[in-house]
Amino acid sequence: MRMYLLIPVCAVALAVPVTVLANGGGRGFNGVVDAIESQYHVHATRIPFMGLISFVASRASHGAAGNLHVAEFENFSADVDGQELNRMVEQKLGNGWERVVRETSKAGHEQSLIFMRPEGARMGLFVVDKDSNEMDVVQVSVDPQHINEEVGHYTHHHGSNDASHDDSDSDKDKN
Repeated sequence: MRMYLLIPVCAVALAVPVTVLANGGGRGFNGVVDAIESQYHVHATRIPFMGLISFVASRASHGAAGNLHVAEFENFSADVDGQELNRMVEQKLGNGWERVVRETSKAGHEQSLIFMRPEGARMGLFVVDKDSNEMDVVQVSVDPQHINEEVGHYTHHHGSNDASHDDSDSDKDKN
């Protein structure tokens, strides 16, 4: 009889840690979103079919961007302490992320945090942006080399126009 009682007790004893570990303590993108929801009593709108959208973005950008996650908080009227938000995001993101931008308006109505981390040949970006009554949380993985090449095309093209424009101006000055 004791043997049959031991089986459910062991099952529960094993299920509790597995459930806690599966939740992961709320780390990463979902951890940050969940913490914001809990701290400020707001609900995030998560974009449906985000996996499909991320796949399409990766294909459309020829691999420059992928692993896209987006959550939007509308009607976010709470004042946000910049230090508190920064601390919460750093804690929930976990190791490897480094904050590169923190901007807070004097009244606290606008907050921007940008974090980065290396992901092999790619770079992970995590952005939290609060503007008036809206907050957006975005995570994306980008290929910096590919983006640098794309920006280079525009910079080079733009630079050529400037050079030819400058030459024509100097020719006018000579006449």
